[in-house]
Amino acid sequence: MHRGDAPAPYDGFADTFAAEAAVSAYNALYDRPTVLALLGDVRGLRVLDAGCGPGLYLEQLAARGAAAIGFDQSEDMVRHARQRLGPGIEVRQHDLDDPLDWLADSAVDLVLATLVIHYARNRIAALRELRRVLVPQGRLILSTSHPTADWLTHGGSYFDADHVDETWSEGMIHRYWRQPLQRWVEEFTAAGFVIEHLVEHRPDPQMAHKHAAQYAKLSREPGFIAFRLAKTATHAPPDH
Repeated sequence: MHRGDAPAPYDGFADTFAAEAAVSAYNALYDRPTVLALLGDVRGLRVLDAGCGPGLYLEQLAARGAAAIGFDQSEDMVRHARQRLGPGIEVRQHDLDDPLDWLADSAVDLVLATLVIHYARNRIAALRELRRVLVPQGRLILSTSHPTADWLTHGGSYFDADHVDETWSEGMIHRYWRQPLQRWVEEFTAAGFVIEHLVEHRPDPQMAHKHAAQYAKLSREPGFIAFRLAKTATHAPPDH
C-alpha cells in the first residue's frame, strides 16, 4: 500500500486520467511518441514499466513483442492496467520509493519510467534501485517535466528546487518536484547512470489538427524532456 496507508495521488482520479491519457495532447501525441522512439526495438526484451499508470505503455510494449511487467503506486491505476491488459502481463501495486524486493539483480533489459520520477521522495535511491534490476548493458528510458516549462509555469527562479502543486481535472492536486536541469543530471550520475541520449519533446504533427492551441505552444517552448540512461561500469557511489 501507499506509505502511511494514505491514498496514492491518483486514487479516485484514475478513471478520468485513463480516459484523458489515451487521447490527450500531452500524453498520446507528445510523451508516448517521444518515449517509444527512444525505446527502439523491444522484441524479446524484458521491460519493466515503473509507474505504469493505466497500462498504456505496457499495451504498446506487448504489441511490440516485449516481455513486459509493470507497477504503480495507485491501486486504482493497477486495476485499470489489469483490466486493459488481461492476465498475460504482470502488474503490481508498488511505491517507487520502496525497494523492488520482488525483482532480482539484472532482472530486466530495459526500464521505462515516464512522467513519474518527479513524484519520488528520494529520487537517487529510486534510480539506484532501477539500476540494480537492469542487466549490465541495460537502459533506463525516463521522461519528466522540462525544467524550463516548470519555471515558465510557476515563476520564481529557474534554479529553485522544491515541490509545486497544480490542480488537474476534477480537482486532483498534482504535486511534484521541480529542479534545474543540472540537478537532474547530478542525480542521474549519483545513481550510477550516464546520459546516452537526451530529447526535448516535439509535438506529433497530428496534434496540430486535434489540439491546435497545445500544438502551437509546444512547438515554440518545451513541455517535457526525456533521457536514455546507461549504467556506468562502476558501482554508484554512496550518499554523503
